[in-house]
Amino acid sequence: MSLYVIGDLHLSFCDPAKTMSIFAGWENYQERIEKHWLENIKEDDTVVLAGDISWGMSLQQAVPDFSFINSLPGEKIILKGNHDYWWTTRKKMEDFFAAEGFGTLKILHNNHYRYENYGICGTRGWVNGTDGSRDVQDEKVLKREVQRLEMSIQSALKEELEPLVFMHYPPIFASNFNYDILEVLYRYNIKACYYGHIHGRSAHELCVTNTYDGIDFHLIAGDYLQFVPEKVL
Repeated sequence: MSLYVIGDLHLSFCDPAKTMSIFAGWENYQERIEKHWLENIKEDDTVVLAGDISWGMSLQQAVPDFSFINSLPGEKIILKGNHDYWWTTRKKMEDFFAAEGFGTLKILHNNHYRYENYGICGTRGWVNGTDGSRDVQDEKVLKREVQRLEMSIQSALKEELEPLVFMHYPPIFASNFNYDILEVLYRYNIKACYYGHIHGRSAHELCVTNTYDGIDFHLIAGDYLQFVPEKVL
């Protein structure tokens, strides 16, 4: 029984025209996802999927991608990415998954999931920037994301679990810092943060992938991992 993470699957079984295979490093990525998953993940494992799961524009349209994920071994805990346009309320998603028989799919949204003595926590996050570089709408979205992250962490702490944080957006990228998100991580003494969203070798080189200010940061975007899920625990 192990815990894994991978982000940015960008599945396009629902709409083959949106395949990522046209981009360098993404050749045959859906086949590679399946191959590496089956080589590494067992039925009693848990995998966190850190956003940008499906190109579907609605829950119904994304069914082929959910079916693919559900067919793979393990329990999957899903958080929102910036391209998950199918995302709606937690209740609607959970009811939809139940009706479709997607019993291995769980939603991480204002909550946590227990894994041994750890709490799987997280949220999407939002764009980074220096003071004044975000517009009013970005600030509103970021405020909600900060609240969701804090709610998730607090729910784990109430059960005396050590929070592990998973996000879609990076709290730090190049010289840009998301101080609102980082303040939450520092205040709750978070030791590990996993994030995706960043694609391409040149962009990967600008990512924090080590310990920074006492937090172990891990880039887990699918193409960075070459579509091999990363073991967390």
